[in-house]
Amino acid sequence: MSDLETALQTLKRGGIILYPTDTVWGLGCDATNAKAVERIYELKQRSDAKALITLLASADDLERWVDGVPEVAYELLEAAVDPLTVVYDRALVPPLAPNLPAPDGSLAVRITGDSFCRELCRKLRRPLVSTSANISGCPTPARFADIAPELLKAVDYVCTTGRRNTEPRKPSTIIKLTESGIVKILRP
Repeated sequence: MSDLETALQTLKRGGIILYPTDTVWGLGCDATNAKAVERIYELKQRSDAKALITLLASADDLERWVDGVPEVAYELLEAAVDPLTVVYDRALVPPLAPNLPAPDGSLAVRITGDSFCRELCRKLRRPLVSTSANISGCPTPARFADIAPELLKAVDYVCTTGRRNTEPRKPSTIIKLTESGIVKILRP
């Protein structure tokens, strides 16, 4: 079975994967599976008050998961040169897991530019949780070799794609975009 198919089957079973993204290596799960989302929080030793990023394959999918996408969002996404995560005011719960959005109901979404992630999202037909592959408070790993051994052992599947890439990666820029179109930079 291919790396993509094994990752996909793991996600469909409610498992957690460690996978390469268009930014840093991530811990991921099906964003509609509350038990899997809870397990991500436990692995990261992170409060569920700190929201997780969700990946989508295409901006065309936004309105399936976000209520009230401002029109300017599509222009921002099209103009972005580097990976851009946008925090929208209201997640659609359900179908998203109720423990995925931030306590205020907002949802952080990135349209992935990585072909492996895009295909994984397309085949899963649901958003993919994407949070950096580190314990909360520890440095974000810039490459696969920097990931803590305890995380490698704790997940259900570690993807083989992208392991040889030694170029350091950095997290995405994060902006908050209100339904009325006001933009605030959260992480440059």
